[in-house]
Amino acid sequence: MVQEQLTARHRGIAHPEVIAAMRQVPREIFVPDACQLEAYSDRPLSIGHGQTISQPFIVAYMTESILSPSIHRVLEIGTGSGYQTAVLAEIVQEVFTVEIVQALARAARARLDQLGYTNIRFREGNGYEGWPGEDSFDAIMLTCAPPFVPERILKQLGRRGRLVLPAGTERQRLLRITRVGDGFHREELLPVRFVPMLDEPGEP
Repeated sequence: MVQEQLTARHRGIAHPEVIAAMRQVPREIFVPDACQLEAYSDRPLSIGHGQTISQPFIVAYMTESILSPSIHRVLEIGTGSGYQTAVLAEIVQEVFTVEIVQALARAARARLDQLGYTNIRFREGNGYEGWPGEDSFDAIMLTCAPPFVPERILKQLGRRGRLVLPAGTERQRLLRITRVGDGFHREELLPVRFVPMLDEPGEP
């Protein structure tokens, strides 16, 4: 997976911590039993409840896109199966992760606890709220697509912090938004296709 899907010349994932994390996290644990033979395939897979686990390249690409020398605290919106959460937890000191679908949130927490991660904080709730009571995150990642960039989440981004998210409805783009002083610098990275961000449990 790492050699053919991530570090090949046309893909270009190069950050050593990202590559090490992708090698370390056992992806097969995060996919349903029916998908075991496809666990390392280069495509997203259904995890139930209308949600997916992203293809390995996108997980690695989004992780690499938020990294900076000062990254310690990351907020993830959309825990899903917990795979992206585990990759982040291999690299940064503390991960805050939010999931609106209760069944996915509880299964992911049990899975990550079983794997021995102690630097992850979990919350069941609406991702549009971010993490109430916390701010100044070094990075924020959305693994689901809102139609617009949520203002409340932007406000939780720390100085020089980076937000990476897919945004849009029919035409989605992966964006990286960096806080610069009192403003934000916005970049379009890739065309993507993610499940829509939920505003209420079970409703897009």
